[in-house]
Amino acid sequence: MNKAHEKCGSDEWRQTICEVILPWALNGTDLGDDVLEVGPGYGATTDVLSKAVPRLTSVEIDAELAAMLTNRFADVPSVEIVNGDATALPYAGNRFSGAACFTMLHHVPTIELQDRLFAEVARVLRPGAPLVASDSLASDELKAHHEGDTYNPVDPATLPDRLAAAGFVDVNVRTNEFGWALIARVAR
Repeated sequence: MNKAHEKCGSDEWRQTICEVILPWALNGTDLGDDVLEVGPGYGATTDVLSKAVPRLTSVEIDAELAAMLTNRFADVPSVEIVNGDATALPYAGNRFSGAACFTMLHHVPTIELQDRLFAEVARVLRPGAPLVASDSLASDELKAHHEGDTYNPVDPATLPDRLAAAGFVDVNVRTNEFGWALIARVAR
């Protein structure tokens, strides 16, 4: 990620995540007792989820961010930080009770890799388990913010078909002026 993303570790961003983005995206969804978080970045969502679920495994592809989060959560036994690639998760099928991925899918460089990420998440979720995700809508402002970085925004209108192809059902996509959120479940 470029230097502009350092604000994603700020107290202001954590407050926005805690008070606005997660409540809107989760919409009361119970993620269960063993939750997978994909792409925690600077950990604003990890901070919130770590207090809301009994066990959290956060997979971060950026080695420096994973190391920073490992240090930050070293004394929290219910949180495991893993430096890994969510398009090739190192977990057995049906492992997790829920999954979350917030404000990070636009960093996945291709639609094919985004779809592989969806399929991997579906593979490691238990039957009927939810995926909750959100991200920003495409904009020139966000494109400029990502100068020198990957910026591949997700068109929310494509999500129902893409998630169905990955093994999800009951796909519910909502949008507002800033972004989109989805709740989908793995087929039983």
